[in-house]
Amino acid sequence: MDWMGMDLYLFRDEAVVFYVGQSSLAFARVWEHLLGGFKGHSMMGRFVWCNWPVSMRFTIELRSSQSEQFNLLGNSLTAAERELIRQWSPCFNVSQNSQPTPLPNAYLPPNAPFRRRRSLTTLLLEAERAVKKEDDQRWIQELE
Repeated sequence: MDWMGMDLYLFRDEAVVFYVGQSSLAFARVWEHLLGGFKGHSMMGRFVWCNWPVSMRFTIELRSSQSEQFNLLGNSLTAAERELIRQWSPCFNVSQNSQPTPLPNAYLPPNAPFRRRRSLTTLLLEAERAVKKEDDQRWIQELE
C-alpha cells in the first residue's frame, strides 16, 4: 500500500509512543503538526521543535486502517485509532486514554521554550547538515 492510503500515524521513539492520530491523508497531517508546532498551533509539533535536534531521531509511523491488522474492527478508522491508543497509551493522547504514559524525563514538554532560533528554514538546514554528517560517518565506517 502506498503512502496515500495511510490514514493513521504515530509519533514515537524507540521506547514510547508520544501521539496517535488519524487523518484521511496522514502524511499531510504530520506536516501540519510540524508546521503548526512551529507557530504554536500543534502540541505534538511544538513537542518536536522543543526537543530539537534530539527529535530528529523520532520515528513517524504511517499505517492504514484498511490493513489486515484492523480487520476485526471492521477496518473502521476511528476504531483503529482507538485500538492503537489503547495498545500504546501515548503520552499526549488524553481522550480515549485513561492512563497516558508519562513523558520520559529525557524530553522537554511541549510548553518549554525553543532552544533554537525560531526560523523553520534554519532548522531544516540544520537537519540536512546532521543527516549528511551521519551519512558521511557511515560511509567512512564502511570503507574501514
